[in-house]
Order: sequence, then C-alpha cells, then structure tokens
Amino acid sequence: MTSLNSDGAAAPSEGNADERLGPKWMLRSGRPREPMTAARFFRRLIQIGLGLVLLWVGAVFWLGLLYWAVPPVSTLMLGRWLTLQPVERDFVRLDEISPNLPLAVMTAEDSRFCEHNGVDWDALWDVVEAADEDGPSRGASTIPMQAAKNLFLWPSRSYVRKGLEIPVALYLDLIWSKRQMMEVYLNVAEWGDGVFGAEAAARKYFRKSAKNLTRQEAALLARALPNPLVRNPARPRPGHRALAGQLQVRMERAAPFSDCLKS
Repeated sequence: MTSLNSDGAAAPSEGNADERLGPKWMLRSGRPREPMTAARFFRRLIQIGLGLVLLWVGAVFWLGLLYWAVPPVSTLMLGRWLTLQPVERDFVRLDEISPNLPLAVMTAEDSRFCEHNGVDWDALWDVVEAADEDGPSRGASTIPMQAAKNLFLWPSRSYVRKGLEIPVALYLDLIWSKRQMMEVYLNVAEWGDGVFGAEAAARKYFRKSAKNLTRQEAALLARALPNPLVRNPARPRPGHRALAGQLQVRMERAAPFSDCLKS
C-alpha cells in the first residue's frame, strides 16, 4: 500500500522497506537464510560421505546374502556393461569345474585358504611392512579378499582399498562356505579383456569346458591371474610356462590340504 504525503505525492509504505533493501533469500518461516559458511559446508560434506558409506555397507551386507542364490557380478563387469563393452561369462557351479583349477588357484593365490577366516594376518603384515609408496602388493590378498575386491571395490593398489577389503572378506568368509567362496571367485575372476570366470576362460583359451581342464591347463590359468590382460594361457611366454610348471609340483603337495573344497 502507498500513502499520500503533504504534497499529494505517493509515499512508500513501511511494508516496502524490505524491497528497497534489495532481495533476500528467505526461509519458509520468513527469516533470512543464513549464508553457507565453511564449517557448514564441510559438515554437509561429512554427512553426505557418511550416507554413502552406510549405503555401501548396506549393499555389501544384502548382496552378500543375495549371492547365495543369484550369480554374482563384479564391479569390472558392471563397468563394462555401463560403457557398452562386451562381457564373456558363463556362471557354473564348482562341481562343473575341474578340481584341478580350484586346487591350482588355491595353491598359487592362497595356500592357507582352508585354514584362515578370510584374512591371512601373518602374510598381510609381512607384505604391508615391505610395501612401497604405491601401497601394498597383491601378495597379501587371500581369495576372500580378492573376491571382496572383485565384487565391491576397485582394482588399484592402495592402502584405502586394502583396508576396505579386510572387513568385507571377514564378512563373506563368515556367511559363505569355503566351497561357495571358491565358486564365486572362479566365476568373477578376470582372465582376459572382457573374459570373466573359469568357463569363459576355458572355452576361449583351450576350446573346452572348465570341467575338462587338465592340471597343466589349470596351472596356466592360475598363473595368468596376476596379470590377465598380458598373460595368455593358450600361448604362454617362457616365464609364464615356467611358473605353471613349478605350480604343478606344488599342487601335488597341496592336495592333502584342500579338504575344504570337497563336497
């Protein structure tokens, strides 16, 4: 509203005082919104970060249970699907995989697989002590830790990732049997560009089912895992072939300690 002054001109009413002062951000209650301070900004970031962590923890918890009945999917597979890249993977049960392959993988990757609870603490401590500035090497990773990385984390060397692997591996080892752990790992492990799982790897490199893999073929596949994009089990380089030969000898000695893989 306006009022007339003594000269007859319209004078602004008191209600227009805020308009003369310029626009303000207002809350619904009519009070001016407080400016975003650095403290409030960082507090909001922390709240968002905690929310994302809780969301990830919930995903790990429920997917770990879901993978009892549903074929698991790795983060690398999801990344390839999202970027429209091909994925080769045929999920098969452990009974449909030659016993040579889980024995070879256990011997090469995690010789105490049947004994620990998801983490080989002695081996982990030794590797962390010898780590460089890029983070700990792959040598300390048990099969449960590698399964945790493949299913819920990212494939890079860092202390952060290694630290996250540990609680996830302990959880998966708690809710899964050793046979299921090995089954999941052999179905999500990467054996080449877009090649995931034992069945796809056996068919690509040896033109046969994973159920028919020989001990030599299993050793070649197991020794390809540290660098699956470079090592070709069908055409192994001399170093790869030598490592596979050594592994076959170790498999003979490791066989009595693989009882947890038996049905």
